Amino acid sequence: MEDFPDMYQGKVPEDIESFQSERRKIIQPTSLKDPKLEKLKAVLVDWINSTLKEEHIVVQSLEEDIFDGLILHHLLGRLAGVLLSVEEIAVTSAAQTRKLEVILEALNEKLGLQDSSLTRWSVKLIHNKDLLATLHLLVAMVRCFQPNLELPPNVRVEVVLLEVNRSGIKSEKEIEILTDESDSTTDLLSSSDSENPIEQLLKLEPHKINTVKRAIVHFVNKKMSTLGLLVTDIEKQFSDGVILLLLIGQLEGFFVPLYDFNITPVNTTEMLQNVTVALDLLNDIGLPTTNIDPQDIVSQDVTATLKVLYALFKKHKSQ
Repeated sequence: MEDFPDMYQGKVPEDIESFQSERRKIIQPTSLKDPKLEKLKAVLVDWINSTLKEEHIVVQSLEEDIFDGLILHHLLGRLAGVLLSVEEIAVTSAAQTRKLEVILEALNEKLGLQDSSLTRWSVKLIHNKDLLATLHLLVAMVRCFQPNLELPPNVRVEVVLLEVNRSGIKSEKEIEILTDESDSTTDLLSSSDSENPIEQLLKLEPHKINTVKRAIVHFVNKKMSTLGLLVTDIEKQFSDGVILLLLIGQLEGFFVPLYDFNITPVNTTEMLQNVTVALDLLNDIGLPTTNIDPQDIVSQDVTATLKVLYALFKKHKSQ
């Protein structure tokens, strides 16, 4: 560990004393000017503003507009449908901290991060306008709630890891990853010339597989919202062929007659009939499925199911 860098001598962040005996990361000034970081910040600002457009809320700065909990509160309500009993505008520092505690507890639960040791943000960091923590939180929210949003890939920043103690301030430098090299759904599925990108996908790290699955689920739910249907489990909910047939009808603009399939299949034979009809329809509209066995989808095979849904996703994602 080395002494505090010369560039920070005499310019220690004002709130650093509040982190006595703790370790904190601060983005190097040179990294703050990185075009990739600037692009990521711009994408996140645009995402927040488009999400909260109906509420007439406008964010201009991630550093200055997130710390008091107002924006996070509205995002949580809009994206996850979570309504919290907190004051709309917290004026004092103590009130803002209390509000953030409630919001981040609910938000971490929705993100599947109940263990605070797994998060790269905290109430203290967000309230102290820590840009790195704020970016990590917002990127995690995008991945969870809107995984089809394209984030700039391979965004990395050099940070100074600070440790404040009675003897002074010590530091060391390291690289912090904000987004992966292939962090978008399009990149993950287009990175190979393979005829079966889903098979290629399933060889990747689990979190990248989950990113694509969430994107497909988001795509399906957006298209099926007018029918009042919600998909949460790709393998199980498509295994009987009903939602798959309805989805094809919604995307292609035609009605599948109820007498052509079993709307409430009660056995494997009826489920298999439904899936077979669905695959035949896909072939008719020019989406070949000859290498997909209907039995695999009925058996909840994730590869077969994702192949079918990805074919529809690829054709209709821009609509």
